[in-house]
Amino acid sequence: MQLLTHKFTTEQFHQMGEAQIFPPSDRLELIEGEVITMSPIGFRHAATINRLLDQFLTLQLQKRTIISIQNSLRLAPHSEPQPDLVLLKPREDFYAHQLPQAQDVLLLIEVADSSLSYDREIKIPLYAKHRINEVWLVNLNQAQLEVYHSPQEGYYQDQTILTASQTLTPLAFPELEIALTRILN
Repeated sequence: MQLLTHKFTTEQFHQMGEAQIFPPSDRLELIEGEVITMSPIGFRHAATINRLLDQFLTLQLQKRTIISIQNSLRLAPHSEPQPDLVLLKPREDFYAHQLPQAQDVLLLIEVADSSLSYDREIKIPLYAKHRINEVWLVNLNQAQLEVYHSPQEGYYQDQTILTASQTLTPLAFPELEIALTRILN
């Protein structure tokens, strides 16, 4: 017997939210048409996002990017993930009239401990499928940063693993050098 499933669109997902089908306290994202419950944010996860935010703000990226924290990103009609941190192309309206899309992303960062397998196996390929040029996965379990570049046909051709002793330069900001000791504590 074949099971029938229904894939939701981003519009249907928003309509369900407006109709209060989901409790407001639920952390949900839409991935390939399926509504996924996100893991709770732990203290290590939150602290890492705060360190990343501090690092990017101290690099004086004002007016060169919009830093979006745990907000939705619209990827085609069936996916709306909520990455931990996204550096977006600047816009005067700060995306007030539509959600950012893949072409608006300069750098996308996910922070993972309990969600590591999900982020690596589901979300990273989703970002590659939508041709997001650079994705970082902060692996809190191994104190490593996984860097993904050059999306092609649903996967990243270039993958690098860095440790706290190393530095990193984002593709969108080649003049910047980020010391990973400030992020991987």
